[in-house]
Amino acid sequence: MGTAEIAARLGVSRVRVHQIVTTDPSFPEPLDEIKAGKIWRADDVERWIAEHRPPRDPAI
Repeated sequence: MGTAEIAARLGVSRVRVHQIVTTDPSFPEPLDEIKAGKIWRADDVERWIAEHRPPRDPAI
């Protein structure tokens, strides 16, 4: 997953993802960095989301 995919998954901006990545030591380390930016394993990101983000109420 790249920053844009993580942002879409969390419902936040790419800038916010960058803030999370650089300030939250519990966020997974990137798998690699390509010309387009850092990339993460989807399962690592999904695990982090499950552990650190409460489920969103779709009614809100």
